[in-house]
Amino acid sequence: MSDSYECFTVETSEKIAHLRFTRPEKANSMIPSFWTELPDAVTSLSDAGEARVLVISAEGKHFSSGMDISVFMQGGVDADPANPHVDAERFVHFLKGLQDAFTALEEARMPVLCAIQGGAIGAGVDLVSAADCRYATADAFFVIQETEVGMTADVGTYPRLVRLIPEGWVRQLSYTAERLPAAKAKEIGLVNEVYPDAETMLNAVLEIAGRIAVHSPLAVTGCKRMINYVPGRTTADALAHVATWNAAMLRPDDLKEAFTAKMEKRTPKFDDLKPVRRRL
Repeated sequence: MSDSYECFTVETSEKIAHLRFTRPEKANSMIPSFWTELPDAVTSLSDAGEARVLVISAEGKHFSSGMDISVFMQGGVDADPANPHVDAERFVHFLKGLQDAFTALEEARMPVLCAIQGGAIGAGVDLVSAADCRYATADAFFVIQETEVGMTADVGTYPRLVRLIPEGWVRQLSYTAERLPAAKAKEIGLVNEVYPDAETMLNAVLEIAGRIAVHSPLAVTGCKRMINYVPGRTTADALAHVATWNAAMLRPDDLKEAFTAKMEKRTPKFDDLKPVRRRL
């Protein structure tokens, strides 16, 4: 299955969805259509229940140069000086729509893996922070660019990045707008692995995606739900939550198939998640 959008393509094969940014001539900047296309594509994949993992990669030298200037113009940054408070209230709603684009990655039923080469700049950091796992090429780097252009990052960096790397590093990167190179990003836990080039990285990430896709999608989505639930919770609360989940969602057929396939030395076969209907 293959779908095309203005900013990327989406292909699904063997239960792995691959979303590839396709505007390398513009360093995969996030133009206005990106902010509706991305959540629409991710939510559609999630709701359908057929893709068991989503890989996000990019064509060209850079993963993404971040938000395109045209988005700011549409968002009302050039506000009416006669009505600043009314304009500010409008801007909050506009910004919420941008934030929701990346929240879709976090809320997707399947894991999201990002393969990052070159720069993940500004909103590119917001995006990869919302993914489950990040992988990078040796020349990759991350920049909280917003500080350098006179604003505070507001599309998801702070609530997510502070859960991924030490707070001191979030502060330094934010205050200085300096580049975080791939090697250091791995050292402090932002990326899982660093590869010599984009082709090697993508092959490795797709191989990891394949290892995810062979498992019970119900078990995997349960893992994602639990990991997302834990931050800010007490251990007792998190334990109670996972106990309630398994009391309701532990599937005997999946357990039986997993053990049988292991004994028979074959790949297990699990049912997909059922499609989600958001409207009657």
